[in-house]
Amino acid sequence: MSVDVRTVPEQVGRARPGPARRRRSRPRLTRVGLSVLSVVLGIALWDLVSRNYTAFFLPSPMLTWQGAVELVRDGTLWSSVSASSTRILTGWALGVVIGVPVGLLMGCVPWLRLMLDPYIQFFRFVPPIAFVTLAIIWLGPGEASKVALIFYTTVFIVALNTLAGVLSVDELRLRAARALGASPARTLVSVVLPSTVPHVVTGARLAMGNSFLTIVSAEIVAAQSGLGSLIWTARNYAKTEWVFVGIIALGLLGYLFDWILRAVTSRSLRRYGVTF
Repeated sequence: MSVDVRTVPEQVGRARPGPARRRRSRPRLTRVGLSVLSVVLGIALWDLVSRNYTAFFLPSPMLTWQGAVELVRDGTLWSSVSASSTRILTGWALGVVIGVPVGLLMGCVPWLRLMLDPYIQFFRFVPPIAFVTLAIIWLGPGEASKVALIFYTTVFIVALNTLAGVLSVDELRLRAARALGASPARTLVSVVLPSTVPHVVTGARLAMGNSFLTIVSAEIVAAQSGLGSLIWTARNYAKTEWVFVGIIALGLLGYLFDWILRAVTSRSLRRYGVTF
């Protein structure tokens, strides 16, 4: 009986996964298992504590689940999630699109940085909730005012992180590019921009978190839909379990958005030795 030696490695490779693959899969399974265990323990602790209080003060996980089912059936939860998501993504995307070029220009043009720095340093310390009234007066109680507040909370964070990335570019790389005859535009595209990508992603993730803080405040003050409006309505009807549903929905939605952002940018960030 003869055996074709050329097919042996291929058959063995299909039959047994390599040790490197097994080592990579085990930490991933461990992380997932620990995360699931942590959630289960947290729900169990929540259930134990809720037994000592009234449902108005601290609803149990089961009561909260029943409230979520009720809100899903009548469409309130889905409409609230959709409204908040649209406002957050629109304002956040506009803030990133504007903030990145502004940060790049401030980093590359010293006189522009000196002119814009007082405004950046001033407005980044003024919380968006302070502009809710002005946003409603200037833009009305519709969608524009909410999107503008999300844009406001995003653009400064992204611009500052992009600026930090530009200023942290190694001077030797810039000199090398100029020595090789690269134009300023070519240097910006091939040297400055790639080195700034990790800072841009960090700024975008931080801005996403702040966007969730802002949208709740804006929807509580002036909105008929959205998760912030749902939480405020639940307060008026003394439905504490609805408040918990709104809070949990915000956390899950933020986790989902951040996971998508990390998944989309992880491949490009891996080139620069950065992982999230």
